[in-house]
Amino acid sequence: LAVPNLQADFFNQIKIGVENYAKEKGIEVVVVDAKNDTNTQVSQVQDLLTQGIDAFIYIPAGAAAAAVPTRLAREAKIPVINVDRFPEGEPGDTFIGGEGVNSSYQVCKYIIEKAGGAGNMAIIHGQKGTTPEVDRTAGCMKAIGEHPDVKLVDEQWTNAWSADEGFSITQNVLQAHPDLKIIFGQADGIAMGAAKAVEGAGLASQVVIGGYDGDMSALEYLSKCSGPFTVTATQSTRRMGTLAVDSALAVAAGQKVEEKQVSEAVLTPCDKAGEYLANHP
Repeated sequence: LAVPNLQADFFNQIKIGVENYAKEKGIEVVVVDAKNDTNTQVSQVQDLLTQGIDAFIYIPAGAAAAAVPTRLAREAKIPVINVDRFPEGEPGDTFIGGEGVNSSYQVCKYIIEKAGGAGNMAIIHGQKGTTPEVDRTAGCMKAIGEHPDVKLVDEQWTNAWSADEGFSITQNVLQAHPDLKIIFGQADGIAMGAAKAVEGAGLASQVVIGGYDGDMSALEYLSKCSGPFTVTATQSTRRMGTLAVDSALAVAAGQKVEEKQVSEAVLTPCDKAGEYLANHP
């Protein structure tokens, strides 16, 4: 299992899903963490391939060089299961991920309407060019397009989808646009950092923030219904891990699996967050 960054709860939840289910099946899992570096990930995968692995579950660390690990594994006749991010031009045996367009549309529609359907808005993106960043942008832009009184005044990109980036970017955006009313952080970590910046600026009653993923820390924050970060879309991260293991076993046994296995994230306003906090899918 090659993951981009285990500091991110989203990827950690997938890892938990893979490891728990693999343990039930009596399968050993070797996990490598690229710490958001594509060159590191390519080296890690090259090393994994020398260890005689039977299947490869792969979440690309970024858009650059994303196709290399898939190509190396397929050349070695090892089943490849792509999760969350699709390596353009070099698909694995199946892709498992969330449907990002419609669910991000729902998040952005929710925060726009909560802000009264008008006002200045900013989007803080994930890593540029990755599958979730592209899909979540498309969905949110659709929602913005349906509300002519909303003006997208700023867009910034992160490298690690992190709270620290969300915090520093939001501080800068608020200085440039003190009348900002709406922020879409394309991951919950980004949204949490944005919320901290908004609260620090004393603008918690002015700005509405939406996130994405349904991270445990975000669900805990949301469940209190007391801050500017008010909604996310909860992904079935642990189920993705289970499905990845099942798919790896099937491909290794010579069985066919669907080219894409996609599940839709569930819109999760703060009053629903407690349900997923207690029983994360």
